[in-house]
This record gives sequence, structure tokens and C-alpha cells, in this order.
Amino acid sequence: MLRVRCLRGGSRGAEAAHLIGTMLGRAVTGWIHRAFQSTSSSAAAVQSQALVEDTVTEPLAQECPVCAFNEWDPLEEVIVGRAENAHVPPFTVEVKANTYEKYWPFYQRFGGQVFPEDHLKKAIVEIEEMCNILRLEGVNVRRPEPIDWSFKYSTPDFTSTGMYAAMPRDILLVVGNEIIEAPMAWRSRFFEYRAYRPLIKEYFRKGAKWTTAPKPTMADDLYDQDYPIRTVEDRQKLATQGRFVTTEHEPCFDAADFIRAGRDIFVQRSQVTNFMGIEWMRRHLAPDYKVHIISFEDPNPMHIDGTFNIIGPGLVLSNPDRPCRQIEMFIKAGWTVMKPPTPLIPDDHPLWLASKWLSMNVLMLDEKRVMVDANEFSIQKMFESLGIKPIKVSIRHANSLGGGFHCWTTDVRRRGTLQSYFH
Repeated sequence: MLRVRCLRGGSRGAEAAHLIGTMLGRAVTGWIHRAFQSTSSSAAAVQSQALVEDTVTEPLAQECPVCAFNEWDPLEEVIVGRAENAHVPPFTVEVKANTYEKYWPFYQRFGGQVFPEDHLKKAIVEIEEMCNILRLEGVNVRRPEPIDWSFKYSTPDFTSTGMYAAMPRDILLVVGNEIIEAPMAWRSRFFEYRAYRPLIKEYFRKGAKWTTAPKPTMADDLYDQDYPIRTVEDRQKLATQGRFVTTEHEPCFDAADFIRAGRDIFVQRSQVTNFMGIEWMRRHLAPDYKVHIISFEDPNPMHIDGTFNIIGPGLVLSNPDRPCRQIEMFIKAGWTVMKPPTPLIPDDHPLWLASKWLSMNVLMLDEKRVMVDANEFSIQKMFESLGIKPIKVSIRHANSLGGGFHCWTTDVRRRGTLQSYFH
């Protein structure tokens, strides 16, 4: 089994070798330079400037706080989203295709306005408690900047208001020591990256790679304006046919449609992730990583981690209501496939942006600890049967905004090595 350590902040063998060669080259060059150095003050000034420039442009890589290869290595640093000032997205075609009919009146009434205030206050308290518990478990917690999402903005192609910075998993994907900003498909999330830029710039200055995928124009051509959705059956039929509200006009994807297992990264084509976006990621990460497309019997595919959540080396939670069409591939590779129990969340609890299956949207702190909903007793027992300790936190009101523990976070640093778990 090939192992590549995260050498001086790097995540790939070639990068590590290049870094070592560069360091040796600089050492030799520096010795020669000093041997023949001019004693003039101008030469000393040039050398001083060169040293300053070297420090700024190529910082010591061991300072890099970014390094993660999978979903289960020991978590050391994480970004947790904010519910503050979260706004209901305008009821556009891409939002309609990702929400169920019973909530359409809610979007028609509140689109562009703040989420219900009492509900939002409770969600904020829950997430603060989640942050406190993460810190108690030894994890360094970082937060995005508060932003006024009510601000109306326009581009040559559309006009919208913002949404939130609650789900960093949707917009940021860490692969090795690289942070990738996703070109998300919702117009209300076009400027969401701004909440994370101060953090990303800090990580970049400390040695992380920083990539922004091609920003989509989000012109009308990116969406099927006549996407015929009325019932769950309609959605199921369309998804089976491979028809989604997003077209192949330009690349788009949400980072939450990708899930990592070392050298293998799995992704689904969904309402927010198209094949052009997947192909961009495949080319960008090749040859060090392989991107595998998998699919599910899901009437409303959007974000893979409530359907297929990898929680350990060769261990995956697979949603029994949305079976994976390629599951035999994992079984043949020796993986253990767990079907989580039916969620216990009440039917009358508002889930404006998600399904009940957020119960399996868990965050692994390491192979033996998992952050799980305090109200979901059944899945807690399942984890205990696997020898995994549940770290219990209640985020029922936060769930309503569209995510569980995995969605509300982005791993920045997990202590581990790059390996192959899938053959």
C-alpha cells in the first residue's frame, strides 16, 4: 500500500521531491552567493530584499495548517459555518428543483427575507454549542466572517440576494494541502466565498494551495427553465433518465457532492453538480487522485453526504432509501456497507433545505469518535456497535437550514497520510 506523508505541508510525492530539490538548490546557490558577495551597501540591500521576497512568496511549509486526505483521520482544525443573518433564497428555478412541493409556499412568501427569527436564534445557539464541544474534543475551530446577506446584487446575467455562510462543506473542498473553492450552482450563493476569503488568505500565506474553480456566469442557459417537476415520482423519473435542472452549459459543482477516501474521490451528478464540473475536478486532481462517478436511486440528488457518507477506511454509511447503483463495486473491494436506521426526527419538524436523513450526516473526529445528533438514539447505538463513541450534540434547528454536522463543517487539517483504500 502506497503511503505518502504530508511532507512540509505537501500532499503529493512529486511536490515533496520538488520542494526538497528546491531547498537544496537554494542552499548551494546561497553558499556561492555569500562566497562572492560584494561588500558594497547596494549589494547588501539587494540581498536583504531577496530574503524578504522569499519569505513572503514561499513561506516555510511546515507552518501550513491545511492537510486532509479523507473523512476520518484525527481532526485537528475545522471551519464551522454561521447561521447569523441567514436568508431564504429567492424562489428561482434551481431552488424549486431542489426543494419539495410542501415548502414551495414558504419560499414564495419569504424568498429574499431572513429565515424565521426565533428558529434562527435557536440554530445559532446550537452551532455555538457544537463549536464548544469540538474545542473540548481538542479541535481548533475557525469561523467565516459575518456578512449582510440581504444585499441585492446584479451581474450581466442575473439579479439576486444572498443566502448564508452556514455550510462550508458546500463551497470548500480540502484535498491534501489544497483548498478548492467550488463554482456552486445557486445564484443566491454566488458571493458566498467572500465570507471565507480572510481564512483562505491566511491559510495561503502559511503555505496552503488555493484554487478557485471557474466561476460560472449562471446565465439562464445553465438551467433547464422548463424542468418539469411536480411530484416525487416526476423527480425520480427525471433523475433516472439523467435529467437535472442544471445543464452542461458551463462547469458547476457543490463541494458537498464529493467525498474523499485517500487517492479515491467519489462524486455524484446532481441538481447542483454537472458533468462538466466533475470533469474539471478529474483533470485538476489527476494523476494523483482518481475521481469516480457513482449514482443513487434518489429523486432529488444534491450533496452526497446524506446518501453515502464514508466514515472509515473501507467503511461507509449507505442510505437505504437511496441505494447506490454501484454498491457491488465497494463490496468486491472489501468495504463494509452499513445501512443506518430510520431517522427519528418528527414529521412536523421544518426541513426547508434537507431531508430527515441528516441523521447520517455525521462528522468523524477520528476512527473512534463521531459527532452525532443527540436526539438520534438509533444511530448512536449503531455507532456503539461498531466501537465508535458518539459525541452527542443537538442541532435540530440548525438542520432546518439544510445540513447536519458534516455539512456545517469543512475539515482543514486531519492528521494522516495519503493512501489507497479502493482497488
